[in-house]
Amino acid sequence: MSRAFVFPGQGAQTIGMGKALAEAYPAAKAVFDEVDDALGEPLSALIWDGDIAELTLTQNAQPALMATSIAALRALEAEGFGMDQCSFVAGHSLGEYSALCAAGALTLPDTARLLRIRGRAMQEAVPVGLGAMAAILGLDFEAVAALAAEAAGDEVCQAANDNDPAQVVISGHKAAVERAMGLAKERGAKRALPLPVSAPFHCALMQPAAAVMSEALAAVVISKPVCPVVVNVRAEAIEEPGRFRDLLIAQVTGAVRWRESVQWMERAGVTEYWEIGAGKALSGMIKRIASGAETKAIGAPADIAALKG
Repeated sequence: MSRAFVFPGQGAQTIGMGKALAEAYPAAKAVFDEVDDALGEPLSALIWDGDIAELTLTQNAQPALMATSIAALRALEAEGFGMDQCSFVAGHSLGEYSALCAAGALTLPDTARLLRIRGRAMQEAVPVGLGAMAAILGLDFEAVAALAAEAAGDEVCQAANDNDPAQVVISGHKAAVERAMGLAKERGAKRALPLPVSAPFHCALMQPAAAVMSEALAAVVISKPVCPVVVNVRAEAIEEPGRFRDLLIAQVTGAVRWRESVQWMERAGVTEYWEIGAGKALSGMIKRIASGAETKAIGAPADIAALKG
């Protein structure tokens, strides 16, 4: 059996996430303390007792979800389930930063600061109301990519997240996304749902954010990971630290190739996926991608207790 640790992206955030872990495991509490110190503010107070609208702001959600994932990992390690028990790590969008941190390629303080910068830059790249994202259900990636290109016209509309065989997210100018939603319904999509996001992520409109991340990533040290990291924009495992910087920059405007990433891990022999952090969204996607895959969602002490039998 081969195991992968996978880390969730934006949308999984909830008030109170990770609090029980911090109360049960000093190593998990230390993660939140270190993130608070790195950001110079009590992000943990917002995560545990704040307002969901404030937590959902991109600049807060991104470091908060990473902190929760790494806290869950530290709790796992305290119970003997460490990085030596996984063959690969991967993360969905911002989850790739969590994966790199888990594998030791990025320090926890650097990861927190990078995600705060990334969140702000992505939010500021496009004026509110100009962009949009939508989930297209029931059509494959190739079909959605084609209709997005057709709908774009003189604007931007791209397939942004290839989540699973029947769920593709599009991103771009609001009017173009709306045109693409109409085309999708005409061509047999089961549903076309606008997403409650504040900016059109993973499309060409994010180029200003990519420029910001280029500068931010140039200022941090990226080390060799303790295990290969399956990266979003390549859908394959990377180990050479010199490659991660460019791939993280490309990720800002590039598609999240999650379906292909899971297929790559499946071909590499992975049969078990542990989703570490908030929510269970990746577990659902993985089950729709990899037939027979075993998944576990680990975000609370009870989840860890279940592993111990």
